[in-house]
Amino acid sequence: MNENTAPSQTINDYKIPTQTAIGHVHLKVGNLDKSLQFYCGLLGFELTTTYGEDAAFISAGGYHHHIGLNTWYSKGKPPANPRTVGLFHTAILYPTRKDLATIVKRLIDHNYPFTGASDHGVSEAVYLDDPDGNGVELYRDRPREEWPMKEDGSLDMYTHRLDIADLLSELDEQ
Repeated sequence: MNENTAPSQTINDYKIPTQTAIGHVHLKVGNLDKSLQFYCGLLGFELTTTYGEDAAFISAGGYHHHIGLNTWYSKGKPPANPRTVGLFHTAILYPTRKDLATIVKRLIDHNYPFTGASDHGVSEAVYLDDPDGNGVELYRDRPREEWPMKEDGSLDMYTHRLDIADLLSELDEQ
């Protein structure tokens, strides 16, 4: 793009392929063992491999890695200031409402603190921080036909309080 080309002429003419997905996230952490206890021990990810003593790769379902954890530049360092630029959170999509309820119950049973719980119309989500203060969203999408729409056909996303008791009632149904 040169200085005479309007950004809208070159930037907006490309659409990413519909089936594109975020493959993985790689997080800088201060203590690899604490991070593995959180992501594998508490959330249930599987350790797929380590890279020396300073990095680990974890996944769900045997993928090579959904999350990379490393201490290459951050070993022993404090969490980043949440009021600066950087990643807001990593969002982990659960396949069903019952799966989301299961992890929420597990976190409650382990007294792990939540930072929020929201119904966004298109999804239901709980929020927490990992041991390094990295934001983590655990969520499930509603079926597309249930997404709230505005009169103009655009999404009507919102943030309402998530009814945790209703979510956990999924575990009562056999």
